[in-house]
Amino acid sequence: MINCTEDINPDLEKLIEFRLEANVNTYAAYMNETDSTRLDSHDFSYSNGPYTYHDTYVGREQFAGEEAIWLEGKAQYAMNYLGRVLGQQFSGDFLKEALRKADIEMPFRGPEYYQSGEYTYKSNVVGDFYWFQGYEEIYCNNEKVYECYFHGGVMN
Repeated sequence: MINCTEDINPDLEKLIEFRLEANVNTYAAYMNETDSTRLDSHDFSYSNGPYTYHDTYVGREQFAGEEAIWLEGKAQYAMNYLGRVLGQQFSGDFLKEALRKADIEMPFRGPEYYQSGEYTYKSNVVGDFYWFQGYEEIYCNNEKVYECYFHGGVMN
């Protein structure tokens, strides 16, 4: 996990901060949906200054996607994800709420742990922002209703 109290590369810190900014300005916030880039895809895009973020996924209850960030047109970061809904009590609104809680310590998807009402979100990540693999899950009243695998890192 990233710890900004440590001495990290200022460029990496800007990249992480932009990823978090884009996260709360696209899918997780119901904002900046764009035209499909592929057949039947769902796409979101956000730009600020020299940075551009794009998230695209296919599917609904079982889905796969990728988010990527460019700096002045050059790829800087990418993450792939594959997930599925496991139960009728799944709440897309809760998933988006949890994803908006990502922070500098856990900038990959959502926080390590988040709970609201009957829903609990958990995320486990191995690695750091340069190279990572993770797994997230949502429980409703202790029943697993969603899971998603993700992996990604910094492009060199």
